[in-house]
Amino acid sequence: MTYEQLVVLHAIVTEGTFRGAAERLNKSQSAISHMLKKLETEIGITLLSREEYRPSLTPSGEVFYRQSTRVMQQMKELSIVAGNLNARQEPEVFLAVTATFPLKPILEIIGAIKEEYPATHIRLSRESMGGPIEQLLRNDADIIIATMDGVPVEQVEALSFAQVTIAPVAHPDFEPARSSHMKTINEMQSYTQVVVADSGSGEFTQSRDLLPGGFRWTVSDFAAKKEILQAKLGWGGIPTHMIEGELARGELVILNVEGYQRRQSQLFQMRKRDKDVGIVAQAIWKQLRG
Repeated sequence: MTYEQLVVLHAIVTEGTFRGAAERLNKSQSAISHMLKKLETEIGITLLSREEYRPSLTPSGEVFYRQSTRVMQQMKELSIVAGNLNARQEPEVFLAVTATFPLKPILEIIGAIKEEYPATHIRLSRESMGGPIEQLLRNDADIIIATMDGVPVEQVEALSFAQVTIAPVAHPDFEPARSSHMKTINEMQSYTQVVVADSGSGEFTQSRDLLPGGFRWTVSDFAAKKEILQAKLGWGGIPTHMIEGELARGELVILNVEGYQRRQSQLFQMRKRDKDVGIVAQAIWKQLRG
């Protein structure tokens, strides 16, 4: 059994076909089939059922695959350690952070890393909705902070990072905010909901809390959204850490809308499983993990 055989098995499972695995690993489809068959022969287990168009793990294959992913992760970590023993710091590290999370904790970590590795250029991008995961899966971003909505979990390593509270708010003089009774979806459809645009192409849509059938105004960021709400031109969800002062002063109030109560959004730090990790990116990852 070899590490390369495990990589082939992982590629077949995650891509769903032998052809997809071949394209991903830049090998011929016959080579992929041969390597898997050789692995099954060596261990005496049929890992994949070929009865359908898409190969699927057998019951024994499920157990073997779960353990193999752990072995691959351990091998990756060992490779990182070995590489970092002689590595020079990489020229650039790219982080993509969801716009719902405050930058201050991230900047404190980056500041400390920059002192240790001053030659590495740090790119920090604020992304909305599916933007961070799209940057990661395109191999642009090295590390992202985002929700797991729509994320192909077999392709990423993810650790729980933080929670943010999202609350529907409006100016106290905005019509739906003048009373505390719960507004139905039908009632709210005649009022403009302000939403932040997805910074991705839409391939990994993470839009949430969109009122069905209502008027909508799309803006580029939360700063613009907050100004529009303060101008009494609409309502919408905003992370509460961005509006603590406005809520305390009564300049914005939390709305009571059917199906749109304040909620906790769980964020994760993520990186691709199959992407090489440089010494600076690894240091940032560890600092984020705490």
